[in-house]
Amino acid sequence: MPQISVIDTISDPGKQSRPNEDRLGYNRHAAFVIDGATGLGDRQFMDGYGSDAAWIAEFGTMRLAERLDALADPATVLRQISEEARDAFLGIAGDQPRYVWPVCSLSALQATPTGFRWFGLGDSCLYLLHDDGQSDFVIPIPGAYEWEQHRAAEHIARVGGIGAAGVANDDSETLEDLRRGRALQNTPDGTTWTFGVVPEAADHLAMVDVPLHGGGATALLCSDGLADLVALYKLYDPATLIQRAATAGLKSLVSELRHMEREVDPDGLRYPRYKQSDDTTAILLRLEA
Repeated sequence: MPQISVIDTISDPGKQSRPNEDRLGYNRHAAFVIDGATGLGDRQFMDGYGSDAAWIAEFGTMRLAERLDALADPATVLRQISEEARDAFLGIAGDQPRYVWPVCSLSALQATPTGFRWFGLGDSCLYLLHDDGQSDFVIPIPGAYEWEQHRAAEHIARVGGIGAAGVANDDSETLEDLRRGRALQNTPDGTTWTFGVVPEAADHLAMVDVPLHGGGATALLCSDGLADLVALYKLYDPATLIQRAATAGLKSLVSELRHMEREVDPDGLRYPRYKQSDDTTAILLRLEA
């Protein structure tokens, strides 16, 4: 039976005054990272979590940890959880614009009787370093990081920086643009499918088998916050990112990330992004065939 074991974990809020909207979870057969998308509504509906994005991330995490065993079908599990989340959210929030509906990204690894399987929605990702030196990068939406950097650069060019609040949706024009995009998520008219309160998103789950080369591999599941070290700041490639995580630990990587965000480029003028500092979550794993 293929074995998955946890080496290290971290979940660090982008700003201490805001709730951490990321979560991570694992059990004997699976591990996953969930990144709640910052809410774009005018109010919070789900009490007790700091934000609706934190609520959906917690809701998904608890149920995935319970239900993702070696034989579970990921699409079936995600559909069931989304149905339960839909009923819980709409039961309290009632009829709301779609941009208010809570959504999150997901990246997960599952050890099955025949090997390893990765699956995901949104823009959280997987970095993989095989024992023979080969490396892989997997993301549900290819090009997602480059597209977000492009749109963030447009915002920064218009307003002169990320903004005093440290988050771009504090600007009304950018907020309206983000709301239009969010309302199209999980619809036939959009291009982005995420995990949340729309069960049909399970039909669009990205999923691939993960064969190991050289007998085993070290894997890193992470939210887009940590992925910025590769995709935005270009400090690492997939192989060196995992090597650094394995030797120095995930806390060291987050410290490097915060240095780039808060000291090197706090206004996003050199490295365009929507937030000065994003929530950052990762699990470092060992995979054995």
